[in-house]
Amino acid sequence: MRELQTSVEQFLYRKAELCDRQDWDEYLALFDENAEFHIPQWDSEHVYTTDPKREMSMVYYSARAGLEDRVFRIRTGKSAACTPMPRTLHLINNVRIEELADSELEVKAKWVTHYYRFGLAEYFFGEASYRLKPAGTSWIITRKHVLVLNDKINAVLDFYHV
Repeated sequence: MRELQTSVEQFLYRKAELCDRQDWDEYLALFDENAEFHIPQWDSEHVYTTDPKREMSMVYYSARAGLEDRVFRIRTGKSAACTPMPRTLHLINNVRIEELADSELEVKAKWVTHYYRFGLAEYFFGEASYRLKPAGTSWIITRKHVLVLNDKINAVLDFYHV
């Protein structure tokens, strides 16, 4: 079990580092082409939306193509919301793993992302759950679900913040 824990933690640390370095090609390669990426919106103080097709979400991509489109907009300068790109530092802890059928994993982790943009340092924090499947000696993400726990969001929230 310790080997599995280390393998998953190292995978998540690598994902965070790739995002911080803005190495988008390597970052996107960590996601299966059908990977869902979801950041639900809070409905009330303790209830968040669960159906991204019928309820509001902060971010929802039904497949990796949505992330690829965001990266395209970033690279071409067609996204005013991320010009200039913030500097980020992702921290991950409390990684918990549940083994599922077909060697897949359900992974839960706590996270904090510090970011700097326009002379201000801020942070987002929350919980994330991942569905991972084996890919060679590592893993690939088939689903990422993120809860942002900040009460106020003072900046544009994007995939690279979580």
